[in-house]
Amino acid sequence: MIRVLVADDQTLVRSGFRALLERAPDIVVVGEAADGDEAIALSRAHRPDVVLMDVRMPGTDGLTATRRILADERMLGVRVLVLTTFELDEYVFAALRAGASGFLLKDIEPDDLRQAVRTVARGDAMLAPAVTRRLIAAFVDRLGGPGLAPERLAGLTQREREVVALVAAGLSNQEIGVRLGMSPATAKTHVNRAMTKLDARNRAQLVVFAYQSGLAGLSPPG
Repeated sequence: MIRVLVADDQTLVRSGFRALLERAPDIVVVGEAADGDEAIALSRAHRPDVVLMDVRMPGTDGLTATRRILADERMLGVRVLVLTTFELDEYVFAALRAGASGFLLKDIEPDDLRQAVRTVARGDAMLAPAVTRRLIAAFVDRLGGPGLAPERLAGLTQREREVVALVAAGLSNQEIGVRLGMSPATAKTHVNRAMTKLDARNRAQLVVFAYQSGLAGLSPPG
């Protein structure tokens, strides 16, 4: 059973997400938070698999709550999926940099919402929508181009650089394997090694690094 915490300052929004999520037999909502402080407290109390986090809340906002949850060793394994009404939201970009596993627009279809929760709960990132990559590219460009220190990239092999580029393009391990002529397990190994070398918390953060470093513009063999 996937345990979810919903954090949003609007009661109707929280209730709506609860109703949509609990129609699935494999998902249960363990709590609802109206602000960032409550989201942190309930995450500590319930240790949910996924926190659906609105980034724009009064008081302690969702970005601050995301940072605190993901930095707290007592909540290892808790993953944050950011909710927003804006496609290009600076808060969302900051949340991805802090280690959030991806983001969703609040007008997402119910089936897509449930699938997104399952995807994040199993350790993957919500990177498929092109808007995610547009968001990251837009803010990296606003920061003035590549911003990742060269020494952090020096330890990556050429194959790992190619794999990171494909992760940034939104490909799954299976799709990477097909593209590069390797098994999905081997692709996953390359992804994990790149994440370790770049100190990336998850695939979403790996995509941020790929854009900051310029690896997202690499053209792997087709």
